[in-house]
Amino acid sequence: MVGAKAELAPNGTLRVGLNMSNFLLVSASLLPDGAPTGIVPDLAAEIASRLSVPLDWVPYPDAGKLSSGANEDAWDIAFMGAEPERAKIISFTAAYLEIEASYLVPAGSPIQSIADVDRPGVRIAVAARAAYELYLSRTLKQAELVKAEGLEGSFQLFISGKLDALAGLKARLTQDQEKLAGSRILPGRFTAIQQAIATPSNRRNAFVFLKAFSEEIKANGTVARLIDKHVVAGVSVAKPAA
Repeated sequence: MVGAKAELAPNGTLRVGLNMSNFLLVSASLLPDGAPTGIVPDLAAEIASRLSVPLDWVPYPDAGKLSSGANEDAWDIAFMGAEPERAKIISFTAAYLEIEASYLVPAGSPIQSIADVDRPGVRIAVAARAAYELYLSRTLKQAELVKAEGLEGSFQLFISGKLDALAGLKARLTQDQEKLAGSRILPGRFTAIQQAIATPSNRRNAFVFLKAFSEEIKANGTVARLIDKHVVAGVSVAKPAA
């Protein structure tokens, strides 16, 4: 614990990087003292309590900018999708929670399934640097990704550009579907974002501590309890690490 504390809070405070665009895990509602609420803030508070250190919230507008903060020594821990590109500078625990991602298609679209999306001529609106954008950039063979800044930016691009599909987390796509008459969310998922606990690379003791914490909160029901507490749909507790 001593070694982990020295690496996680070298200045005596646990700096927590927050992806403010992930509304499933970080709520827009603030406590009276201005602190954030949601699954991630609750987990961060538990880590800080175990280390007996105060918290310092470091908010970012999206996951891409959050991950870049690891290079700038801007935060000590963060909660984000584990992606190979990010793993070049960040150490990730196994996932503690999964978030399903799918596509929204406009009214009258001939696309009926996720398998129909990756075809020549299909253009997909997507939020740049989101975990699912990184996944699609690696895996799509024929369809074209058209990137925008932020979730709302990708939705507006989908509409204004008359694109064939909008990629996103199912919970957000459900909101977007309500704004677009006749649109449909394709059944199933193209991936499940593996939400993990992260710390900048080369913090060995910190990583060992966070890895054990991630497994503990899955096994003892903490993640499930927080999902219920914050009434979050479209997420599930990740499986134990192999």
